[in-house]
Amino acid sequence: MAAYMSGSFPMAHPEDNNEIYWHTPKRRGIIPLDDRFTVSKKLRRLYRSGKFTFTVNRNFEEVIRQCASLRADDTWISEEIIEAYIGLHKTGFAHSFETRLNDELVGGLYGICIGKAFFGESMFHTQTDTSKLALMYLVEFLREKEFLLLDTQYLNPHIKQFGAYEISHTTYKLLLKQATQL
Repeated sequence: MAAYMSGSFPMAHPEDNNEIYWHTPKRRGIIPLDDRFTVSKKLRRLYRSGKFTFTVNRNFEEVIRQCASLRADDTWISEEIIEAYIGLHKTGFAHSFETRLNDELVGGLYGICIGKAFFGESMFHTQTDTSKLALMYLVEFLREKEFLLLDTQYLNPHIKQFGAYEISHTTYKLLLKQATQL
């Protein structure tokens, strides 16, 4: 938890016997929680369709294991990471946001919550767009709870479509300090 509050996060490295290293990027990816968060009309219609239901923390372990299994040969989510995050979930710091179809888990994400900061770790889907729906649910939840920060660690094309952008480490540290003190 101290590492997260200082701007670092863990990743196991499969090519190095799953050794866990702490990462502190010079540029940090964040998803805006204001009107800069964008989704396509198609995705918004799907979210509002009533076809899916959304839950929080109903199957945390299954969510993290699904995320780890996406790229089983080169995932940064080792068994040691899984066990650590299950422990953080039991103490109330790690959370999962889940998408369900007919009560079956079909998508989700997990992350760490400290104060008014949410640190997104990983997402998975078994049906098209269901991880994106979980992200939309997370953003709605964070907005309702007046969160200040949705940290995505690194910027990638998947999250960039939602308006995600990078900020400098210095700017990130200021925002992090403000968000974690609330």
